[in-house]
Formats: sequence, structure tokens, C-alpha cells
Amino acid sequence: MPTLNKIRTALIGGRRPAPARPALRRLRIALTLFFALDGFLFAGWVVRIPAIKEQTGASAGALGLALLGVSAGAVATMMVTGRLCGRLGSHPVTVAAAILMSLGIALPPLTHSALALGLVLLVFGAAYGGINVAMNSAAVDLVAALRRPVMPSFHAAFSVGGMLGAGLGALLAGHLSATAHLLLLTAVGLVVSTAAGRVLLSHPAPRPTPSADSTEPARKVSGGRERGLVAVFGLVALCTAYGEGALADWGALHLEQDLAARPGVAAVGYSVFALAMTLGRLSGTALLERLGQTRLLVAGGATAAVGMLVGSLAPTVWAALAGFAVTGLGLANIFPVAVGRAGALAGPAGVAAASTFGYGGMLLGPPAIGLLAERFSLSSALTTVAALAAVAAVVAYATRRATAVDTGGGADVSGG
Repeated sequence: MPTLNKIRTALIGGRRPAPARPALRRLRIALTLFFALDGFLFAGWVVRIPAIKEQTGASAGALGLALLGVSAGAVATMMVTGRLCGRLGSHPVTVAAAILMSLGIALPPLTHSALALGLVLLVFGAAYGGINVAMNSAAVDLVAALRRPVMPSFHAAFSVGGMLGAGLGALLAGHLSATAHLLLLTAVGLVVSTAAGRVLLSHPAPRPTPSADSTEPARKVSGGRERGLVAVFGLVALCTAYGEGALADWGALHLEQDLAARPGVAAVGYSVFALAMTLGRLSGTALLERLGQTRLLVAGGATAAVGMLVGSLAPTVWAALAGFAVTGLGLANIFPVAVGRAGALAGPAGVAAASTFGYGGMLLGPPAIGLLAERFSLSSALTTVAALAAVAAVVAYATRRATAVDTGGGADVSGG
């Protein structure tokens, strides 16, 4: 028996054996469900905001302040979640945050004032921020174990879940009250969290298996350099999320106000952008395997910059819609790749930092566009989306060598 133990130790090098492929497949399916659930629940809440406004009797200004509860809760929780993932593991934190988000979405219909709404949205926002950091941290570990760049597929699931949540909300708006609809979403969330959560809780986060001709990539670099590189990835994520937030809030108004589009056509603007982003993420793994991460970041940023210049400055509605679609394709994979690279470098803390930067960009975009539109014009203000997309491309290209070295040579490995 001692001889057998020595042989086993020699064969695996003293490491825990890598999880079997079926276990990795189950983990991938479970994580995909959590990403889809996140988008589904958030979109379901968003489409019910008008009904909640009417129920609480809040003015537009008071509602705006209450809605900041989601943002405040998310930003306050993200860095804490990174530390929790490092201590408890990303899998149990993902499950706990999904359950809290599922329960939290049922709270807004119970409020009858803007103040109460803002307080319960702090809870919902905290869960939203927590699950985004935890499930991205879990995805980073799984991507490393699979040795394939599948991170975009998880974010595609988020986008698909968001579209399903918004579509279902639109269908149910005329048949169910906000209370009944959001309680239904709670039930769906708890069922999915229980089913997918059993898989996550029964499997620890996988460790990447080193290839036969290389040593395992090291995550540890000097503290100052690590923080600097994580900040670089965070800046790239911010540039992407800025565009998402800006187009969500101002895209339709640009089409209607600047290009005289009918309200129905203007409303299609963000849908075109979101659909293109979803399609881009669905093809993200294939693009990563073909191009590598740095080239995909550069190409995506350049594509988004060109697309948004067309979208903001085009003289016709249809040209602007085409620009929105190109922008969505360009931005689609920048955020997932940036978060994945931050996680590969610094683990859950890196994911948390990059996600916080990105979420901050989504918050910064709409008010920045509004201020610039007052001073110049809305079409001119929207060109800042193109400018920041170009910045993301330049930053990715300028730091390509440093990031390749400090992520263990894996920054541009296409996988296979």
C-alpha cells in the first residue's frame, strides 16, 4: 500500500486530481443558469418600475433617488463579496447571493413611499452586486480548468436571460399586478437557485491543471504591479459599461429627438444594440480561440468606436440603428475578457475590483451624457462612447506585454 501511495503521488505531483469532464460540464451548466437568472430577474424588475412608481406615488426626482439604492447596494457589496469568495469560496457565495436576489425582488411591491423603496432596493442591489462578483469568480476558475476561453458564453447567458425577463414582463404587464409578477419571479429564482445551487455546493471550485510542458500559471505578482494591472482591466471594463449605460438611457431619445424617428422605431434602438451584443457574446469563445484575448479587445474596441461614430452622427435612422448594432458587436466581449483577466491575475479580489470599475462606468455614462448634451448636443455627447471604446482598444494594446507576463503567459493563449 505505501508503494501504491508513492506511485499515486508521483503521477499527480502531490496535487488534487482535476475534476472529471462530466463534473466540469455540470458546473458549466449550473453557472450558465446563474448568469441567465441574474439577467432574467434584473430585467423583470426594470420593466415593473413604472408600476412601482405609481404604487408609491413617488415623483420623478424621488424615484430617481430611490433607484440609486440598487447602485449603492451593488457598489458597496462588490469588494466585500470578493473577500468573502476568497474566504468561503465562490460557489456558496453565488448560491447565497442568488437566493437573496430572488427574495429581494419581491420587496418593492410591499413599499408605499420612495424612502421605503430606496431601502429595500439597497437589499436588492447588494444581492445583485454580490452575485455578479461571485459567479464571475466561479467562472474564472472554471475557464482555467476547462482550458478554453468560454467566459463570453456566460455573459451571453446573462444577455439572453435579460431579454427573456424583459419579454415576459411585457407580456405579463397587462395581466398580472406588479406584486404577483415579482412574486412569480421570486419563485422562479428560488427554484433555479436550488437546482443549480446543488451542483455548485457539491463541487468545489476546480483548480486549473497545468499542461505537461509548462508550469502552472502563477497568480501572485508584486502587490503594486498586481493592483496596477487589475486597475487597467477595470478601466477597460469601465469603458465598455459606460457605453451600455449611455445607450440604454439615451439611445432611443437620440433617435427620436435628433433623427425624428417615430416612438415605436426609437424604442427599437436599444433592442438592436442588446441583440447584437448577445450574438457577439455567443460567438465570443470562437473569436477568442481564433484571435486571442488582446487582439479581440483591440478589435472589439475599434469596432465599437466606428459603430458609435456612425450611430451618433449618421443623418438617418436606419444608419444610426446599423451603428448601434455594430457598437453592440464590438463591445460584446470586452467586459467578460477584462473581468476574466483580472480574475486570472488576482482571483476574486481582481474580479471584484474590475466589476466595481465596470459598474461605476455604467452609472457614470447616463449622467455624463446628459451634462454634455446640455452643453453641446446629444449626438455630440454620444460620441464619448466611441472615444472610450477607442481608449479601451489603446489600453489593451499598450499593456499587452505586461499582462501576458503577469498572468502567467495566459493573456493571449487562445485555448483549445
